[in-house]
Amino acid sequence: MPDYRPVERFWPYVDLPEQPTDEELAALSPELSEALFGTSKLPFSISLEFPRFEGPDYERALEKARASAEYKEIGSGAAIRHRARFYPQDAVKIRDLFEIVGRFDASDVLIDDRPVPYARELWLPLIWFLIR
Repeated sequence: MPDYRPVERFWPYVDLPEQPTDEELAALSPELSEALFGTSKLPFSISLEFPRFEGPDYERALEKARASAEYKEIGSGAAIRHRARFYPQDAVKIRDLFEIVGRFDASDVLIDDRPVPYARELWLPLIWFLIR
């Protein structure tokens, strides 16, 4: 049986910065961000997240999503998802985008970046009351 001798070299560690970048902080899940940094200072928000879809309304949906308070693309290629954050004063913008993407089952409504029960059936109609 041969003797085991470990190789006397160090693992090739990558030189990482000690502080995360702004992009890394923005990509954190709300739960992890809250655990690391405490409660967030963001006001109440509603986010609409939707996948790529075929049809002439896709470009209109992207245009409306990019006009939101915060727009983010998640994933890439065919698995890309678009997330648009809105605040209650943007009730008309939320409704306009939801009229386009709400018909797809893969579209999600997030309350403060979290999926909650009855978001489509309860929270969105409550926001529609803000439209004059």
